[in-house]
Amino acid sequence: MTSRKLVALLPMKAHSERVPGKNFRALGHKPLYAWMLDTLLAIDAIAMVVINTDAAAELDDDPRLRQPRVLLRERSAALCGDFVSMNLIIGDDIAAVPADSYLMTHVTNPFLSAATIKRALAAYAAGLAAGSADSLFTVTRHQTRFYRADGSAINHDPANLIRTQDLEPWFEENSCMYLFSAASFARNQARIGDHPILFPIPKREAVDIDDQDDWNVATLLAAGMA
Repeated sequence: MTSRKLVALLPMKAHSERVPGKNFRALGHKPLYAWMLDTLLAIDAIAMVVINTDAAAELDDDPRLRQPRVLLRERSAALCGDFVSMNLIIGDDIAAVPADSYLMTHVTNPFLSAATIKRALAAYAAGLAAGSADSLFTVTRHQTRFYRADGSAINHDPANLIRTQDLEPWFEENSCMYLFSAASFARNQARIGDHPILFPIPKREAVDIDDQDDWNVATLLAAGMA
């Protein structure tokens, strides 16, 4: 990946319905958005971090945003709102900032580590070189018993209780990281291509802050990292 231009996309909106102001609220010793931004800037393979936002005013005083590797893009009015597809925002960034490959992540995944990102970049590069993959997305591996709302079993036989570690693993798209090219995105207008790599990451790194309970968990994790 080092010989190809890699751009990271880090969208950030002002409004948060379930945890008001969460993207700018202090988590541990710094704002939530700064966790992911600092991690991305620590990876030399990333040529630029693009922040597509409707909250530029909230970021004026942060020197992180004035680094040459950070591009702050004012989100157009047509792309603002809680119900706008993220694919539209990604498409807007791709059109404005050409690159060989894109890494898309969220500020709400504060514990995704640089080491894990580097491992994902290596797996993605190997998949491209072999012609076996056109994209990558992170997943959380589960080996547990799942049920439908009506109580019927999905991935196991309740009459034959085998050990959970012997169940077929299932993989949850955790929205922490996506790797793709402009060509892959253009084919489906989506960040997951036709031949993706499912890349498992540690559960702690997959923490996504969506509601207040998630915030409380993240606060405890951040305190443990201090």
